[in-house]
This record gives sequence, C-alpha cells and structure tokens, in this order.
Amino acid sequence: MVTAPERASDRESAQADGGTARAGGRTVAWQTIDTPIGPLLLAMTEQGLIQVVFHANAARSADALDRLGRRLGIAAPSSPSPEHPLVAAAVRQFEAYFDGELRDFTLPLDWSLISGFNRRVLRELAAHVPYGTVVGYQDLAVRAGEPDAARAVGVAMGANPIPVVVPCHRVVESDGGIGGFGGGLEMKRTLLALEGVLPQPLF
Repeated sequence: MVTAPERASDRESAQADGGTARAGGRTVAWQTIDTPIGPLLLAMTEQGLIQVVFHANAARSADALDRLGRRLGIAAPSSPSPEHPLVAAAVRQFEAYFDGELRDFTLPLDWSLISGFNRRVLRELAAHVPYGTVVGYQDLAVRAGEPDAARAVGVAMGANPIPVVVPCHRVVESDGGIGGFGGGLEMKRTLLALEGVLPQPLF
C-alpha cells in the first residue's frame, strides 16, 4: 500500500505533469469514455495501453487506478489527462471503433500486467483473430502451442487486462456457444454484433 507521504508526493508530481503520475521512469495517464457497452476506463503508461476497465463508474475507476498504481509501484493520478497524446489517441480509436469506422486498433500496448502462457495466448489472439471473426478456445490453445490447454485459454481470457483491443470477445465455444466474458454476456453479444458476427439485437 502506498503510504500517505508517498501518495502526496506523487499527486504533486501528477499535478505538475498534467494529470500523469510518474515514479522511477514509469507513468500512468487515463481517461474514462462513454460507449455503447457502458463507461470504459482507458489507462496508459509510457509504453502504451495497459488496462481497459468495464463498468467504469467513479468508484470502480478509482479502485482500478489504485490497484494499477500499486502494481506499478506508483500512485496513479486522481484526475484524468485527456490531453496526453497516448490517451487522446486511445480515445479517438475507441470512438472510431464503436462508430463502426475502425477495425484494427493501432495503439501501442503495455503487456506488463500479464505474463507466461496468458501473455502468449493473448498475443496470439491480438495478432491473428481479426475483426469480424471468432475462434474457439481449443483452436486458440493449439495456435498458442498448448493443444491441451483449452481451459487455461478461458482463464487467460478472464485475466485479459486490455479487452476490446485484445479481443477476448472473439473467443467462443467450439459447439457454437458464446462462452464467457468478464464484462458480461450481453456486452460480448453487443461487441460481436458490432463486428457483424451476430445479428444486431432487436431492442
């Protein structure tokens, strides 16, 4: 847990840097945006997009930023930084995606919240399962070089810190079932409908 003096010092640094917390060369900047699947928190480091948080109301965002800061050893800023160039780029690309104008995110990604098999399978997903397509858990396990790890692929999807951009909504069950999703099944259906995989809901 960050101590009070450390937190105060980091806040001063964040205010001086336009809402970006900085410590030991690492930075965090963030913004929340309204989307058709609800509010999203987009958090960036100097390396790229590090976290996307669903259902990002004020309390959930504050908690996610606090946990992210503790993982990185800094205090994330309490204020958003919409003018930060990486944040601004992320907001533009997410808005274009939800408007149906963008299929391929080109944001740099920071993979430091995830490692091992989970990182390997998520990188495979991001690189080789394009917009408008789906892949089965088993098939993704084979692609990641672990054919007996279909269940572990499901765990990796649940641990994905960068959903939408790393499209775990495109991973489905081999029997045609939609599978699980951290943001809820209705959100998964909405994303797949946006990409033309499922019909748009009637209501």
